Amino acid sequence: MSTLPSCPSCNSEYTYEDGTMYTCPECAHEWPREAAAEAGEQQKMVRDAHGNELHDGDAVTVIKDLKLKGSSQVVKVGTKVRNIRLVDGDHDIDCKIDGIGAMKLKSQFVKKS
Repeated sequence: MSTLPSCPSCNSEYTYEDGTMYTCPECAHEWPREAAAEAGEQQKMVRDAHGNELHDGDAVTVIKDLKLKGSSQVVKVGTKVRNIRLVDGDHDIDCKIDGIGAMKLKSQFVKKS
């Protein structure tokens, strides 16, 4: 299990050490190890698909059709979701969608309303 920080630019978990720097192979972002230590002390920022910072209680709009695993339902483009909660993990948003129920969403598939 790796204890390397995720990329601050694209949130990729596939970072690696390169001398005194961390490097992201997906977006080629490099940052110093000292900055990573300071960033770990700060609260994690969650950003939407357009780079806007998200907070608990925000309203977001889905920007892509999302198929639900184990179901024939689909969350359509343009679906508005209110009162989101930010959580740690692979899916960063907990929410409740009308007609579907409680869900977890990835921030890369929403935009702030």
